[in-house]
Amino acid sequence: MRINIKASGIELTPALSSYVNDKVAMLDKLLINDPAAYADVEIGKRTNHHKTGEWFFGEINLHTAGKIIRHVEEKDDLYAAIDKVKDGLAEDISTSEKKKNTLFKRGSRAIKNLFRRV
Repeated sequence: MRINIKASGIELTPALSSYVNDKVAMLDKLLINDPAAYADVEIGKRTNHHKTGEWFFGEINLHTAGKIIRHVEEKDDLYAAIDKVKDGLAEDISTSEKKKNTLFKRGSRAIKNLFRRV
């Protein structure tokens, strides 16, 4: 899977880049048989005016076969935001796969019932 990383409001260090690559690469095992999938990752700070400290965000747009799955998280720690967005996207991917399987089974069941009536 190709991974494009963009930093907004912060400097993209090699350590931060490798951390993001490691976390997003874990999502590749959830995408079965999709070599053309790629992820656009954006991390950084949205604003500089919070009274209670800095707030960071992580955003992943995952482009798969005909679909875009997007997830955004905000946390007070950059690494925690990256972890949360990765976990949320993994949940969205598994939900999407379950939905696809359910629709397939529903269609199969309808065809089976159609042949029973004949």
